[in-house]
Amino acid sequence: MGTAVRTGDVIIILSDDEDAEEDISCNDQSVVIVEAQDVKKSDCAVAPVALDEDLVITFSRRAEVLPHARYDCPEHVFTATDDTGAPAAGNQLMCDQCFCYICDKLASLCEMWCCSGLCHCNSHKRSDSWNNLRNGLLLGGLQRFNLTLSELDSHLRHAETMLQSFKLRLSAKFASFLRGETLEEHGPSDLNPKGRIFNYTPVYEFVSSFLNEADEQEDRAAAVLRLGAAEVFIPHFQVSGSYISHSPTANAVEARLALLQRVIASVQRQMVMTSLTPEFIHKLQEFYQKLFFPPELKKMKSSLCVRPWDDVLLVSVLKGQNVSGVRKDKGRKDLLIEQIAVVLLRTELLQQQHRYRTDTRTHTRRPLAANQTPPGCVLAVCRYRELCRYLRVVESDDSKLLQQVRDLIPFFFCMDGSIAGGLHSLFPTVNAPAARLTPRLFLFYLRLFTTATAPAAARVSVSGSARVCFSDAAWQPMKDAVPLQDAVVVKFALRVQRCCPAVFADSQCWISLLRIVNPPTAIPEPPFEFLHEAKDVVGSILLDQHGSTVQIPRNFHEVYPAQALLLLVTGALGQRILRAALSPALPVLNTFKGNLWALGWLRDSLSSSPERLRSFSQELSREAGASTDGDNILRFLHSCAPAASSTEIRDQPDSRSDSWLHSHKTTRDSGSDSRRQNVARRTAMKRHRHHRHFNY
Repeated sequence: MGTAVRTGDVIIILSDDEDAEEDISCNDQSVVIVEAQDVKKSDCAVAPVALDEDLVITFSRRAEVLPHARYDCPEHVFTATDDTGAPAAGNQLMCDQCFCYICDKLASLCEMWCCSGLCHCNSHKRSDSWNNLRNGLLLGGLQRFNLTLSELDSHLRHAETMLQSFKLRLSAKFASFLRGETLEEHGPSDLNPKGRIFNYTPVYEFVSSFLNEADEQEDRAAAVLRLGAAEVFIPHFQVSGSYISHSPTANAVEARLALLQRVIASVQRQMVMTSLTPEFIHKLQEFYQKLFFPPELKKMKSSLCVRPWDDVLLVSVLKGQNVSGVRKDKGRKDLLIEQIAVVLLRTELLQQQHRYRTDTRTHTRRPLAANQTPPGCVLAVCRYRELCRYLRVVESDDSKLLQQVRDLIPFFFCMDGSIAGGLHSLFPTVNAPAARLTPRLFLFYLRLFTTATAPAAARVSVSGSARVCFSDAAWQPMKDAVPLQDAVVVKFALRVQRCCPAVFADSQCWISLLRIVNPPTAIPEPPFEFLHEAKDVVGSILLDQHGSTVQIPRNFHEVYPAQALLLLVTGALGQRILRAALSPALPVLNTFKGNLWALGWLRDSLSSSPERLRSFSQELSREAGASTDGDNILRFLHSCAPAASSTEIRDQPDSRSDSWLHSHKTTRDSGSDSRRQNVARRTAMKRHRHHRHFNY
């Protein structure tokens, strides 16, 4: 077994004899020169040399020649030159494995190998002119994206082929648009009886179809196709003085704007949401900046100025190292200002990244199971906190929409497991999101604070407050979240009512709040002295509009905590009724079924305004007459008034609701007046002492 060698070749056998003390020469026993014999070109065995050396070659094979560029050929000498006119000395020679450096195919298949004026046989990699020629031929239209051959793959090569075909077909479509259509081709028209009609719709539909194909390609190829198409249709124009159809896509200017907006939105999403490298994104941005924009599109030239995720300023903001969004770089001020579309994309991505976990054993990413962290797995870095940091400092071109997204910061805090942080972020010192709460969003937070549950993270993606309110995702417990105490929830609700008129006026918001402090199981009625003093305490709490928080006196809340919260909310309801009509009111009053004493206390608080009390009574009567369940609710209210019979109520429809208003007054009047006077005197004596200890 051995490989035949050519005649004249020499095999040198070396020895690693360590005893040799002198230089080795060809006459020493350590070196043996063996003359090669003429044998067949096939593997053959070499007869061992019968010597006492430690190393003997018994097998030899000639090295195989692999495919190579012409300038690296081991058989034919190459002369480097930039001359393209004629082959340099011997450069036209080739072996079976020589490739053309320009065409990137076998030299024997190159049609320009020895062509006069452009001899590819002279090409080599150490020449800029030959490299430019090679890149232009192999990259084609992709050369404008400043891509290198090492970045090319099958997807990008296919994208380049699609672009070349698209340009040719679009050119024909636009030429047809410029020729226009005659009236006979388009139909008669009184507006333009002798002119031609120019309809851009066929061009628009063709470009839209191509963009649809680009959406199905690999990420890098899709971005190249979209921007390559934009380069072609941006210069399109509308023929002046022509009749234009009323279709929105018939006008070239309007249709071109719609197409460019679609391209920008798609590429922006790729830059933020996909795994495109920062280097590739930079090349896309450079290509877009070099495009020609007509005056009406100049404002869109900076649309792809999107910061990569490894941007120094962006990273420092996400990590909490920069809370101002401003960075000085070599004397220049760098501000974190991004387009609103980019802000929404980052908001969406940071939420999605919270839904994964990393398996430390397999280093794979899998969907995060609810309330479960298996052994060997760790939760992914929480991005909700980073999202809150980002939204607090970023500025945008659409301040109104940005404010809507910033109003979701409390929700993101809660999703991070910090319900207290979410509550605090609802009431910053300036521009509080609580002032812009809708009734539906208030009910959302009320449920979240009292149950420590939220819509399942795997199904919720929020880009606006309405998405939170109307989400149909199932609610599940939040990790490490603890429900707020009833007193804290009541303070939250009262603070929202102070600054948000929509929540203050909504009946459903009152019903939900009353159900928290007014449970179905009856709360024991506190002593009369406590009820009497509660009017002053509740009034002082509700009338304090200057404090940033709602302060409940400790002595008032500690003795009868449940009763104190119920009376506080009931007192706020009384102020709501005195201020304006409450509709519907019967369902609100129905929450007092288990605690009639609180309903009587509400009646007493309303007695300060007899006129409003009378009008409220009439409102209840009208509402009961229009409601299918009105009689049942009124029957409950009438149960507070034993002195009024059902016959009297039916005979006097205008006073059907008056009975509950006078119920406690009738009951208390049946007692001795002297007892009430004594209680009043004792109360007056103690009032000053109690108020001194109340901590407002």
